[in-house]
Amino acid sequence: MQYSTERLDGPPGRPGPPCPGPCRPADVRGAVRRVVARRCMATGRHCDEDGLADALLVASELTTNAILHGGGITEVDVDAVEHGVRVSVSDRSDRLPEVRPPVDPRGRRRPGGRGWPIVCRLARDVRVTGLPSGGKRITAEVDVF
Repeated sequence: MQYSTERLDGPPGRPGPPCPGPCRPADVRGAVRRVVARRCMATGRHCDEDGLADALLVASELTTNAILHGGGITEVDVDAVEHGVRVSVSDRSDRLPEVRPPVDPRGRRRPGGRGWPIVCRLARDVRVTGLPSGGKRITAEVDVF
């Protein structure tokens, strides 16, 4: 059952032009907070603060990865679901997320490369879906209630 939705950009279901509005990690985190707050007010349930912190980190990582590795964000949706929040971020790249070793072949530490493992560890469900017109959509659900 879906309780509330917040769309942060263009038309549903297809990648479009660059987001005309909020497409920064902070904006997506704000959308997560608003959706969770509305759900709490509507149902009288309290959210788990640790779960909310996890959801905020997942939202930030998905958004940042789309910006850095996905050619930019084309769509963002944040939905309250039965036990938590679902964050979906679409980008222009067909490349699947990948886990990179923290060190290169010469043993030197690499910057970055930790976002995708964080998302996979904190989310209850993670799905990567190719979009018909190109690009991909990554959806992650995090328990908050």
